[in-house]
Formats: sequence, C-alpha cells, structure tokens
Amino acid sequence: MESADIIYEQVHFRHDPKWSVRLRPAESGGGVFQLCFACAIEMMEAEKMPSVRKCFALSSMSGILKSSAGALMELFRQDHRVTLHFITTLLGMLQSEEDPVTVEKVDQVLVQLLLELQKELPFHFVLDELHKQLNAQLSMKSFLPTYSFLGNLLKSVPNVALNLLTQYVPLLDHLCSALVYPDETLKTSVVNVWLQLLRTSGDTGVQYLPIATRDRLCSLLLQTLNNASSAQLIKNCAGLLWQLVKLEEAVSVLMSSSGSQLMCDDYEDNLANNSQTLIQEQQPADHSLLPLLLKKLLLSGDEMLQVISAKCIAGVLVHSPSQYCSVCIKADLSGFLFDRLASSTNEMLLWSVYSCLVVLTEEPLFFSQCHSVYGIEHLVRSLKEALQLTNLEVPKQGFLLLTKILERQPQSIHLFPSGSGFVAVSEAVKGGVSASCLLVAAQAVRAAAALFRIHHQSRPVQYPEIQNLIQAITGRFSDLMLSSTSHQQTMGNRRSSDSSSLTFRSKGFLLQAMICFQAACRLAEECASEPALMKNPFTAPYKHSDAPDSLESVCHCLLRCCDSVWIPAVLKTCNGLPSAQMLEPLYFILCSQFVLLPSLMPWFASKLVSSGFYRLAVEHKALLCTGKRNPSLNALCCGFLQKLSMCLLFQSDPSSDSCSDLEEVENLLQSNLSSLHSHLSEWPSLLCEYEEPRALQYCLLIILYLAIKQGDRLLPDQTVFSSVVMLLQSVQEQGNCVLPRYVLRSALYLLAVTQDKSPSLDRARLNHISKALSSCQSFSSLYSHHPALLHFIWRYPELAEHFGAPVLELWLTKKSQMEARRNTVDVQTTETEQQQDKEPDAGTLELLALLKKYPAVMLSLLDMVVSGEAPVSKHVLEVLKALLLGQREFVTELCTSLKPALLLAMQKISVDSMANGQGKGPTGPASPLPVVLKLLCLTQASDPPSPSIYSNMEGVQFKLLYHVSSIGGMLKPSDTESLLPALNFLQCCLSLSPAHSSDRAVSMLLSNSGLMDQLQTVISSSASSPPPSACPPLALLCCSHLLLSSLITLQRIHSTQVHKSIIWSLDTAVQRLLCQKRNTDNLLLVSYLRMLQALLDADLASAVVCLGTDPGLVGPRPLEAEEGALYPLGWTGTQCLLTALRGLLLQKHELLFRTSVSCLSSLLGFLKRKNPASAEHAVCQPWSRFLLDCKLSSGENYLLHPAFLTLITLYSNTAVQWDPVLLRVIDTVERRGIKELSQEAERALRLLLSQIQSSVPIPTEEHELRIKLLRRGSKRCPLIAAVLRYNTPFSPWKFLLAEKKTYSLEIYVGLHDFSKALGSL
Repeated sequence: MESADIIYEQVHFRHDPKWSVRLRPAESGGGVFQLCFACAIEMMEAEKMPSVRKCFALSSMSGILKSSAGALMELFRQDHRVTLHFITTLLGMLQSEEDPVTVEKVDQVLVQLLLELQKELPFHFVLDELHKQLNAQLSMKSFLPTYSFLGNLLKSVPNVALNLLTQYVPLLDHLCSALVYPDETLKTSVVNVWLQLLRTSGDTGVQYLPIATRDRLCSLLLQTLNNASSAQLIKNCAGLLWQLVKLEEAVSVLMSSSGSQLMCDDYEDNLANNSQTLIQEQQPADHSLLPLLLKKLLLSGDEMLQVISAKCIAGVLVHSPSQYCSVCIKADLSGFLFDRLASSTNEMLLWSVYSCLVVLTEEPLFFSQCHSVYGIEHLVRSLKEALQLTNLEVPKQGFLLLTKILERQPQSIHLFPSGSGFVAVSEAVKGGVSASCLLVAAQAVRAAAALFRIHHQSRPVQYPEIQNLIQAITGRFSDLMLSSTSHQQTMGNRRSSDSSSLTFRSKGFLLQAMICFQAACRLAEECASEPALMKNPFTAPYKHSDAPDSLESVCHCLLRCCDSVWIPAVLKTCNGLPSAQMLEPLYFILCSQFVLLPSLMPWFASKLVSSGFYRLAVEHKALLCTGKRNPSLNALCCGFLQKLSMCLLFQSDPSSDSCSDLEEVENLLQSNLSSLHSHLSEWPSLLCEYEEPRALQYCLLIILYLAIKQGDRLLPDQTVFSSVVMLLQSVQEQGNCVLPRYVLRSALYLLAVTQDKSPSLDRARLNHISKALSSCQSFSSLYSHHPALLHFIWRYPELAEHFGAPVLELWLTKKSQMEARRNTVDVQTTETEQQQDKEPDAGTLELLALLKKYPAVMLSLLDMVVSGEAPVSKHVLEVLKALLLGQREFVTELCTSLKPALLLAMQKISVDSMANGQGKGPTGPASPLPVVLKLLCLTQASDPPSPSIYSNMEGVQFKLLYHVSSIGGMLKPSDTESLLPALNFLQCCLSLSPAHSSDRAVSMLLSNSGLMDQLQTVISSSASSPPPSACPPLALLCCSHLLLSSLITLQRIHSTQVHKSIIWSLDTAVQRLLCQKRNTDNLLLVSYLRMLQALLDADLASAVVCLGTDPGLVGPRPLEAEEGALYPLGWTGTQCLLTALRGLLLQKHELLFRTSVSCLSSLLGFLKRKNPASAEHAVCQPWSRFLLDCKLSSGENYLLHPAFLTLITLYSNTAVQWDPVLLRVIDTVERRGIKELSQEAERALRLLLSQIQSSVPIPTEEHELRIKLLRRGSKRCPLIAAVLRYNTPFSPWKFLLAEKKTYSLEIYVGLHDFSKALGSL
C-alpha cells in the first residue's frame, strides 16, 4: 500500500472490491493511488482515528472531486444508501470533530459532494439532518460549523434556498435565535447564512419568507448591527440589510424599529439592556434606529460599507419617498452623504450617494433645513472629480442631482450668495458639457438651464461665466450628428444601430441645449428688467457699454450664437417632420431677441425674413397647431410673427407710420394670428373669400407686404396681384369703402411690386382701386419708397390723374430726406465716392426711366418746379439736368417741350414780382425762381444750336430772354442764387444767337437799366477791397465779366445804342493780373483776360464800358504822343500787361494758358493798330524767345498744342527761326499725321504755315514743298462762325468742363454748363 492510498488497513479486507478504485488525481504529480470508499466511511466513523489522517483523506477526496469527480461518482451511484450514510457521517463530524482544519475539510467535501449530486439526491435529507442536529444540541456555540456549512451550501447550490424558505420554517427560527447569542463569530456565520439565503433565493423566493420570521429578523439584525464590533460581522450585517431593504414590508419594519424596543429572548433582553443607554443618548426613544446605523456605516473607513449604506438608504427611500425622506433628513443623513462626496472618489460610492440625494431632494424639508446649501460645495467638488472617472454614469447621476437641487431650491434661500460659488458650479457644469459622452453632456446642459434662474445669480451677476457657459454648449453643436426625419427614412437600413443611437443622443442634447438657451434668454430679460442687475457696480462707468461683465455682452453672445449655430441646427433637425418640442424653445429664443437687443433687430429681422422664417412659422402653425394642438407653440409662433412684423413695419419707413397705426397693426396681429392655421397654398382662397373675417385677411396682406419687402415672395406674383385686386373689389362691393391705412398701404405696395408678371387691369378694377386709394385723406400715408410704385401709378392714366403728382412729390421728398440724413453723418469722402457723386443716383435714374416711358411725367415735374418746395424743386432740377446732359438723343425734343412751360413759369413769376411792388425782389424763401432759372440754363446749354430755333427771335426764345432780363434787373444784389443763373442764361443766349438776330438781343439787354445797374453793382463791389463777406461770389463775378465781354463785342459789331455805361477800372484789372495772380482764382483770372480781350478788340473804346485809369499807367498829363496813342492803357500799362501775360503763359493751367494767348493776340493787334513800333518792340523782347523755349521743354504734346501754335504764329516775324523750332513742328506733324490733330490744332497749324510762307525765309525747296503739302492736308475743316465773330483763334470756355475744381452748384451751372455749350464751337 502506498502512502497516498485511502485505505483503512484493519478493515479493508472485509470490503467488497467494488468500492475500491485506482485514481490519478491532477495534483498527485502523475502517481496512481487506491481509494476504498468503505474504508473512507469507517475511517471517518472511527473515534480513535487521528484527525490528521481524517484530514488527509478528506483532502484527497476533495482533490478527486475537483479533478476526477466522474470516477468517484460511479462509486457513489452503486448504492445510494451508502452515499447517504457517508453524508450523514460528514454532517455528524461538523458537530463532533474538534479540529478546525478537519471541520473545514468536512465542510468543503460536503459542499462539493452535494453540488455533484444535486440532480440525483434530494436536499430534504441534508436539511432534515441539519434540523435534527440543531434540535438535539443545547450548546449554541457548537452550531458554528453547521451554520458555516449551511452558508457555503446556499452559496454553492442556490436551489437549496427556496426549499429552506418554504419547508423549514423551524430551521429559520433557529437561525433567528442564533442572532441573540453574544458570540460575534457565531453571529457572523448566522448572518452569512441569512445573507446567502436571501441573495440566492431572488426576489420571488424572498416572498415565501414568513412574515413573523421576517419581522423578527429585521429587529434582530438592527440590534446585531448596532452592537457589532468585528469588521466581518458588520460587513455581513450590512449586506443582509441591503437584501432586506429590497422588500417594502421589511423596510417598514426596519424603519419602525427603535432602540427602546426589547427582545423577547433572554439573550435579546441582555443585548437590549447593554445597548439601551447608548441608543437613548443618541436619539429620541420614538426615533428609528436604522438611520443611525446607516450613519455609522457612512462614517466607517471602509468604502464598501459606505457604498452598502448608501444603497440601503436609496433602497429605503425608493419604496416610499414621502414616508421616509423626512425621517432620513431629520436624522441628518443628507449631511453625512454630502460629506462622503467630499472625501471619496469611489465610482460606486459616488453613484450611490448621488442616487440617495436625488430621492431626498423630493422632500421640501431637504431645502428648508438648508441641506442643499450645506452640500452644494461638496457636490460641485465631487462633480469635478467624477468627470475624471471612466464610468460616465457617475457624473451623469451627479449632474442629475445638481439639476434637482437647482430646480427645487426655494427662491428665498440663495445657493450662491458670492460670485466664487457661482463660478465654481459654472465651471463644473462647463466641464460636464465638454464630456465625451453626450448623455452626460445633456444632463449637464439641463443643470445649466436650472442654473440660469434669477434667484441662483450671485451679486454682482457673473455675466462672463454665463457667457462662457453658453459658448461651451454652443461649441458642442459641431460634434452632433443631426439629420432630418426624411433623411433618416431615405437612408433606411443602411444606417447602423450605432449611428442611429448617436443621432438620437444628438437630438436629445440639442433639445436640452435649446431649453437651456431659452432659460438664458429668460434670465437676460429678467436681469434687463432690474436695473441693479444690469451692470456690475465694480466696473468703471466708462467701460459699461462694452465691458465683458455686462448684460449687453451676454445679449450679443445670445444673438450671435442664435444666428450662426442654433437656428441652422434646429432647422436641420426639423426639416421634413417638425417637432413641437424642439420648435417651442426656438421661437421663444427668437422672441427674446427682439426684447434684449432692439437696436440690432432691424438687421436680424431682415435676415430672418430673407431666410424664410415667415414661411416656416406659418407652416409650423398649420402642421402642429391645428385643432387646438400644442397651444404653447401656437402662442410662441404668434408672438414671433407679431414681433417680427412690427419690427419690419417700423423699419420700412419709421417717419410715415404714426403711433396709432402701429398700435392698430399690433392689436390686429395679436388678436387674429392665433386663429391662422392655414398653409400658404390656402392663402389665395382666404384673400378672395367674401365671407372670411376681414381682420384675418388684413393680417395675411400685411405679412405678404412685409415679406416681399425683404425679398421673400411667399406666393407667386400673379397670385398675389390677383388676390389683392379681388380683396379690394370685395371690400368695395360690400359698401365698406374705407380700409385701414396700413391695409391700403400694403395692398398698394403689393400691387406695385407684382405688376410686371401680371395682366393689365381693366377699367372696372381700376375704379375699385382708385376709390380705395381716394378713401384715404392723405396719400402720403399710403406711400412706400419703391420704384415699382411710380411705374404702377403712371402705368394707368386713371391713377396718374389723381395720384401721379403726389407720388412724384413724395419720391423727391423722400430723396431729399435721405440726402439730409447722409449729410448729418461726418464721413470722409474718398476719390471713389466723389467720382460716384458725379453720376446720377439711383433715385434720379429711376425718374429718368419713368420719363422715357411716360412723357406726361415731365409736366408734373415742371409744376413742382414752379409750385413745389425748395428741396423738391432742387431734386427736380437734378433729374432734368441728368436727362439733358446724359440723354443727347432726346435733348432737342425735350428742350422744345420744356421752353414753353418754362416761359409760362417765368411769366407767372414776372406778374408776381410786379405785384410785390416797385423795388421788391421777385424772390422769397419759397420762390421757384432760382430753380426755373437754372433749368433754363440747362435747356439753353444742352440744346444744340439750330437755325430753326433762333430764326425767329420774337418766338419763345426771345420772350424768355426778355423775362429773364427784366427779372434780373429787379433782383436784389444779394440774391446770388437767382442772379447767377439769370446772368448765365443771358450770356448763353448772346453766345448762341446767330448774327442776324443777336442785334435784337443785345439791344434789349443794353436798354435794360436795371440789368446794367446789377452788373455795375457786382463789378464795383469787387473793384475795391471790401471785407470777404461783402464780396460777390466768384461765379457771379466771372459771369458778369463774361456777359460784359459779350455785350462789348456785340455792341461793337452792331453799333447798338447804349443807354447806360458800366464803369470799370482798367488799372485794377492790370494790377490784379500782374501782382495778385497768386491770390486770385484761375477762373477769375480767365474772366478778367476775356474782358480785356473784348476791350482790346474794341481799341479800349466801347460805349458799354467807361474805363477808369490811373496816372501810374498813362503817366502825368499832358500826355506824350506815344502815351496818347495807347490811351487809356498807356505805354507803362502796356508793359505791365505784357509782363502779366508772359507770366500767365508759363502757367500749366490749360484754360488760363489758352485765354492768355488769346488776350496776347488781341493786345498785339491793338498795338499794331495804335502804334506799330510798340507792337514790334513787344514781339522782339528776349522774353519772347525764353517763353517759347520754356514751352518747348514741356514735351512733344505741347509742341502741337493749339495755343502754342498760335503763340508761335504771333512771334513768327522775329522770335522764331527756321532751325530748330519750326523744323521740329513740321517733323512732329508729319510723323503723327494731320488727321490725328484736333480741328482747333489743325486751324492753328494752318495759320502758322501761312505766316511762315509769308514772313519767314524758307531755306530749301524741300522745306517749301513740305509746307505746301501740310497746308493742303489741313484744309478739311471750315472755320466756326462764332469763333470768327469774336476774332479769337479758339473758344476758351469749352475747357471749363475739364476744370476739376468745383465751388458750388452755381459755378457748375454758371460756367461748366455754359462752357459745354461753347464747346461745340
């Protein structure tokens, strides 16, 4: 026999071999040993057998059951009686064996064996044997191995638990009685039995536990746990308590048990007496013992006990929160739970504590006793720790607790009296929002929504934290997977379950975020209503407007996020199948924006409408609010439509809508939008129905009007046009002719902007529209500033007859107001803007288009010129000016139709001026004379010269000249606004009159003493040195010089009688040209030169002008022969004038250079006629050669300049030599070609070539041939009559348009427009 064999040598020979088997257990190292089952039984029964050998045999059997249980089971199955006997023997050893190691091995083998035989052997046998043993024993301490075995059996074989509960109640009583035994080791084993019994039986099996046993167990467990000192007993008791609190009936017993109750058993009496003093010291006699025990567990250092305690608290509260919450709160369990949050990072403990506190928050006592205030700091700190854990259910439960506290906290008790507390909780919430799990983030967002309540805000309000939290939530939108319902249906099965789950969580987060933003908007509105909360008192006053800690910054943040993120996200989600739950916060947020930032709402409202929000809101109402569904969404949609409409209505034209009209529209929308549940496609039928409520139809009309003004056409133009016409017709047919002004205005605008794609109206419908418009007392209240309205009114003569003039006047008045507003803004004008100002603006272009399409508009405009107000008349002038200057093909026809009307206006003004009395001017504050005169100048300058027009001066032209000269003579000298265009017109008429009729014109003007007095006044005021305020305007003085020069020239040509002469100081003019040219404007110098040119052509002897001179010019009397010949200029004056002209010829100013050459030509001609020697002396001066060399150095462009060619011609006798100047001119002309020259340059070249052939010796025949060829090529353009008449080589006034310097509208009209007419010469 080997040492490992389980053989009882003394009796083995008696045993049947069938009970023996040779085995090879795994732990034997490959060896084989023999086992005799009969020997093993007798070995266990032998009292004298050493415990060591018994223990070895049991260990071997345990190893066999683990590794080779099948072979051993074959032995057991040979005779069940032997197996039962073996089990009975082992059970007996639990009581009889004293060696603890052996007892442990017995326990182990029993459990293993029963586990193998559980399908073949009924457990009633085992339980019966155990019951017999417990009844037979008197010593409770000897039950310890039995209870340990029973606990291990229940743990290993769960099926035993149900049998024990249902059929062995006495055994259960023994287990209860064992709990009163003072030995804690025994109690630990017994509690373990109960723990395994309740744990393995499940919820169904526990229901079979007898009520009396259960109640007794609950009481004994509380006493045991209260007196327990060993760690294992406390853990077992806590585990059993957790199993019991799952039963509602057990919870009732546990919570009703108090420390003053006495046990019936003797041990119970002793235990009660020992613990009575401690319990009564800790709590009142009528107080439950369980909360005290749970607090002890929470205070223990073992986190497992703390977790069990929290679970037990939650288990108790779940069954009846209303009954047990107050008990737990009074026992201060909530405070202990909050303390655990502050000192632990265990996931299970945190989750359990969070769950307990969530239930406790349902009790108002939790808040009234300030438990929330006590624990909020611990909660915030634990949330920050929980976010670092891997189990995301923990922070989710923590944010749920925070949400409950924030939502249920009474307003009278502040959680965050200081800013630091609010900052801490906002940072924790912000961390939750940034969590990777959307479920955690969604719960954190819900907590943020509760945090955005007015009573949770500290003083001062932490606006930066609010703004940061809003931005953090908005930033998570980029991580969301949002798709519409229609898109999900399209994807179908292709979408995986994970993707669908993510979409679902994303929508849940979006919904919570929108609710949070709604709360933020509500908070902003509440803060805005309390001035003390709007600003931070610790912020400097000058920083309040743009400070980041101000309410305004939060409002801007809300608007920015709403515009860029929230609206697109919600619309994307609700595309296809809208969700009322999602849309309610959106419309609330949109309504709030109109309250928070009214200054930015015009821009925001326009963007909303252009994005289709009118259409969205109407369709959402129709889809979700019909039949009294979703009343809150309906109210929000109505509020949004009302606020949006009122904002747009005021924005469209604030000045035209009276407060009463706005109030009426607001009341109309507020009263009727709630009943609007129709789709847009149904609106045309609603507008055309006779029986529909008019108020609702008016609402539809206003919405269509406001939407189309922002570019959103809710319905097709033809549909809108016909619907509005039908509505107006139905109102007229019902006899109610008076429609509200805002309705009429909307209808008129809709008709105007939708007319292009609609058929023309017949007479009957036009009558209805005309009656409707006539029912309003003031057409201005119906006016909208839009080009389509102009075209609609003037498209139909029936409407133009009544409303054509008012709509034109309103158009121009609005234009004037817009310009006035622009002028009030101090903006630095750039060169690009200045260039754009030269072009007609959009309003003027629209009127020009209207004039081309409807010629009758012209008469209305002229009526406005005569009878309209000054700003309107000014804009009419700008329109006609743009038409005359920009539309050359219509100028002749337009001027022909304008002049008779202007003649009538002038006649009316003349009559009015005569009625004013002698000496009183014809103008007043609202006189149309300045505008009429300027318009006359425009027509005169724009109308091209035509012999048919000037052939009969007794016609309109002569009458206009007469009336203008008469009125000009009666004007006050200070009335430059009228005097300047009058002189301009006279000068233009003289310049453009043909020779055969100009005599009448000059005769009429020279006979007008009033006009001559006006000219004398203007010239005299500038001759002296008056203060700048008394000097006439520059344009007026220039125009006076031009008119005088024309009168001098024409009087000399026609020898017209002069009734009154003008006194003009010659020496003053020369001195100004010589010494003051740097301080004198170039245009004024040009006018002086033109005046001197006319006088020199008349040999300084004109009846029109009486020249005054100074001894400094002519020398002392008596005059010498040379001085007398040049009188009144004199030789000294001639030298001064020559010096002045040479200096002016060096100037780069184009017009000044040309006029200086012309004046020099007239001066040389005057000298040749009066004193030829003086003329030759003037030409032969060295200055002449120097002057030509300076101009030649300016480049090739100056070489062919008409004025330079004329200058060479003047000096050709002596100042020019053949080589090199003349040769350079010929070479340049031949290289460029004569065709490239202008007519003026070609004429000057021809004169130069003629002068060369006559006065300059030509060196070779080749040069002579070249000159002849050039002269032949230049004979293609005839001389212009007007130029010849003035005896000037060119007309300088054509270059006034090139002058970039602009002084005022008067200068532009007085010089530039007149120069444009002369530019054709």
